[in-house]
Amino acid sequence: MSDPSAAPAEALTAALRQLLVPLARLALARGLTHATLDELLKQTLVQVADDALQALPPHRRASRVTTTTGIHRREVTRLLQVLREGGDQSAPAQRSHASELFAHWRSDAAYCSRPGVPRSLPRQGPAPSFEALAQGITRDVHPRSLLDELVRLGLAEVDEAQDTVRLLRETFVPLGDDARLVQVLGRNVGSHLQAAVDNVLLGPSSHLEQALFANGLSDASLAELRRLAQAQWQALVDTLVPSVAAMLARDDAPDAPPGARHRIRLGLYTHQQAEPALPPDPAETAPRNTP
Repeated sequence: MSDPSAAPAEALTAALRQLLVPLARLALARGLTHATLDELLKQTLVQVADDALQALPPHRRASRVTTTTGIHRREVTRLLQVLREGGDQSAPAQRSHASELFAHWRSDAAYCSRPGVPRSLPRQGPAPSFEALAQGITRDVHPRSLLDELVRLGLAEVDEAQDTVRLLRETFVPLGDDARLVQVLGRNVGSHLQAAVDNVLLGPSSHLEQALFANGLSDASLAELRRLAQAQWQALVDTLVPSVAAMLARDDAPDAPPGARHRIRLGLYTHQQAEPALPPDPAETAPRNTP
């Protein structure tokens, strides 16, 4: 007789394997070994278990972490010490001034020749200029520093003869900056996965998390669909960036009502891969008798 609890466990194992395969690809491509990944996994298991048991006194917590994770008590003690001494260097995501400037440049009508099409800007002077745009984002960083960062990331270029600046890309994906790309991966995929896990553990209404799926598309249809998705994303950015900026200004106002503050990350992605070749239909390949 089959175990009724086996099906959910098998489904979870299959789902985790799907998550681990791309992580393994990334780790192997960047030279991370099993030892590094094993240590990272154990640290994370212990950290999550320890965070969930904060109501217990420390002398009882280590035993509960051992029971919860299945990791030996001595190893749990070592890992807790590593974590408390700074082994976990992750920090809350901070808003990037460069990415904020990039988003406003592509969505603020004053800096666009038409919706979603950023204009070339004078480097200095009153608005609309790069200097004015940068100062509207932050007064803590000099506009030249922000410009240098965009140029370094391959997102903008300066025309020295005209003393103007123009954007080179449609999306804030830095070129030639592996560390930044991996940081983007961790934040975007991490937030998406957090939302999906919350929906499983807390209920499907915890976060918006939907996807559209289609198969059997030709190369031409795939290219067309990607253009449509990019257009939809740009329309979403053009709508949301000014609205979010207004919300931030309202919530930062001196007369804003007190209360909890929250972070949000909203994204859109596409992923495509070739479908495996289907085996021939026996009904079509079987020899036929002819009269």
